[in-house]
This record gives sequence, C-alpha cells and structure tokens, in this order.
Amino acid sequence: MKRSLGLFSLILFTLLLKAAVCPAEPRAVYVLAAVGSVNPGLAEFIVDGLKEAEKQNAEALVIELDTPGGLDSSMRQIVQAISNARVPVVVYISPSGARAASAGVFITLAAQVAAMAPGTNIGAAHPVSIGMGGKIDPTMEKKMVNDFVAYGRALAEERGRNPDWMEKAIRQSVSIAASEAVKLKVVDLAANNLDDLLTKINGRRVLVQGKPLVLKTAGAPVKRIPEGLRHRILKYIADPNIAFILMMIGLAGIYFELAHPGVVLPGVIGAICLLLAFFAFQTLPINFIGILLILLAFVFFILEFKVTSYGLLSLAGVVSLFLGAVMLFREEGGGPGISWGVLIPTVLTVSLFFIIVAGIVFRSHLRQTMTGAAGMVGERGVAITAISPEGQVFVHGEYWHAVSDEAIAPKDPVEILEVIGLKLRVRRVQKNS
Repeated sequence: MKRSLGLFSLILFTLLLKAAVCPAEPRAVYVLAAVGSVNPGLAEFIVDGLKEAEKQNAEALVIELDTPGGLDSSMRQIVQAISNARVPVVVYISPSGARAASAGVFITLAAQVAAMAPGTNIGAAHPVSIGMGGKIDPTMEKKMVNDFVAYGRALAEERGRNPDWMEKAIRQSVSIAASEAVKLKVVDLAANNLDDLLTKINGRRVLVQGKPLVLKTAGAPVKRIPEGLRHRILKYIADPNIAFILMMIGLAGIYFELAHPGVVLPGVIGAICLLLAFFAFQTLPINFIGILLILLAFVFFILEFKVTSYGLLSLAGVVSLFLGAVMLFREEGGGPGISWGVLIPTVLTVSLFFIIVAGIVFRSHLRQTMTGAAGMVGERGVAITAISPEGQVFVHGEYWHAVSDEAIAPKDPVEILEVIGLKLRVRRVQKNS
C-alpha cells in the first residue's frame, strides 16, 4: 500500500514538474478580412470563419472590417452567427481609411470587443433603398426604421455600448471618427494595428454565450483565414446588378445558339453565365414572378422568328422583360435591388439584340434557297447526249443524268425543271431565248 502511494506521488510530482517547465502552448488568434459590401458571399465567408475558429478552439476571432453596408438579410445572418459563437469575436475596423457604415455598424456592435484603427469611421446606419429609384412607401419606411432602431438598441445594450448613439446613427445617419467613437462608448478602444489590438485586449473580460471568459491574446500566434475561391466568386456575383446582367447575357447566348444552331461559342458562354446567375440567385431575395416574366419574354422572342407577328411578339417580349427585371428582387430591409442605371441600358440592349437576331432569321427564311438541289431549279445547261427520254446533261461543271418529256438533241441548251433524286427533269430551251 505504501509502495503504491509512493509511486502515485512520484508520477504526480513528475507531471506537475513537466507542466511547470513546459507550459501549454497558447491558443491561436484567428483573423479574417471582411472587405466589401455585406452580401451573401461575405456572410458565408464570416460564418465559415467562425466555424473554423470554433473547430480549432481559437482564443478569439478578429474580423478586420471595411464595408459600406449591404443586404439586411446577410447582416442579420452575420450578427446571429457572432452572437451565438462559442469563441470571442473582435470586430476591428481597419486599416486606416476603412469604414463600418450601415450594416457594418450592426456587425461591429454585435461583437464582444469592438475596436477601430485611426482614420476610420462608423455610422450612417439609416436603411435606404438604392433599387428602382431609391423611394419606398413612407409607412413602410417608418416601420423599417423602427425595426432597425429596436434591433440596434438591443445589440448595443447587450454589449454595454451606447444605445442612444445607435438610434441616432439609424434615424439621422450620423457618422463619427475613431476617437469620438471611443469617447462616446460606441466602440471599446482604438488600436494602431493588429499587434497593438491584441496587446490592448489581453486580460479583457468578455461574455461568450453568457459565460465569463478572460482573453489571453498578448503574444498569441496569429493565423489568417484566407478567402476561398467560392467565397470570392459569390461575393462578387451576389450583387443583384451583376446577377441580373449575367442572366441577360446567358439568355442572349442561348437565344443566339437556338437561332443559329452549331455556332457553339454563344451557347457555351450563355450556359456558363446562366449557371453563375442561378448560383447568385440562390442566396438573394428572389421574386419568382420576376423570373417567370423574364423567361416568358425569352419565349416571345423565340416565337418571333417562328411566327409572323409583325413585331407584336417582340413588343410583348420587351414589356415582359422590363416588368420581370423590375420585379426580380425583393428589396428586403432597404437592401439593394437593380438600379435604374443598370436596368434600362441592359433591357434595351438585350431586347435590341433579340429583335435583330429574330429579323436575320426571318429574312433568311424568306430568302430563296441558292444552294443544294433546290437551288438548281431554273438553272441552264447543255445536253451532252440525245435525251429521248433519258440522256446526259452538263450543268455547273458536272454531268447529270436527265429525263425529258420531249426529244432533245446533243448540244441543245436545257433548263432544269425539277431534281428527282440523282436525276434532273429538263426541257429544251430555244437557242435565241
């Protein structure tokens, strides 16, 4: 018994000595750069970054933020992910010259720690609509603003920040610099760079899912989370204007391929653009009536070169295309839709393209066939042998078997009346005609 206690004491002493001599390696701080408009691509990147930080049991995740704002739905997705994260989140508005405007304000206030670099600003969180002329119903705007105010105040109060300033940023679109933001307790601190930030927040007490936690960031290894190819593509094409243009290019390419089978390249480009557009649509607030109207316009333009409508189908296609573009996106929470500066030129250009292609196809159908067997009818040649009722003729540099309802002598001029398989039915032509 005494031997067992002695062995246990020796093992315990060895473990304690090892822990004292070789302390545990500090946990890493993960960093990702969130740059650009708040859209589904950026939201997915931040959410995936949070999951990676949680998986690696990171000390904290630092989001280097620089955004002009963006979609309400994407902003709320990011805020929800930050609020429910199992690791502390630090939003750092940087580098100098960066901003956290509109949706970026909500993202900043949602973090356990909010910091700003010198020369940055935060604010201007009033919800706006930049699609379809930028005007919304006054009653709807009032509801939207009140909803944003309640949401913003709740975030600020939860993190112990200034809810009154948050309300002013929403209602009056106020914006402030880093030094004033620290003074008004909008953010927690200002830091010159990432190293300065990690030094200043070291030892700070934060709440993560309701549980207190002390940050140990001084000297912690820093690991950056790179932006993947999928995130980069989605971030750029998830803009409603870009997605709409891609859809129009895709439909134009498919339309040209259907009008001129075998060209291949327009069809390939059209298919790729359509796939990219649908990839963006799955993350954007789509109105399916808008998509159906655009597809209906596509059908009208195809029918234009199949049915003689004297332009009525083209007109219906233009109207349907315009209405579909207007209705394509639901502007939720004041998020961006298609701007008039993109919609009008795109609709006019694509409509003109469809009409021109339909006109070319229609004229080609009316034009008399000049090649092949049908193109030989009416052509003239010379009889090589007597044709009574069969013989040979020479037409277009080729010898043909021919039949005739009348006797034709050798070297008499003949005219082709009909092509029957590999034989020609001809008639004799008077030499002076």
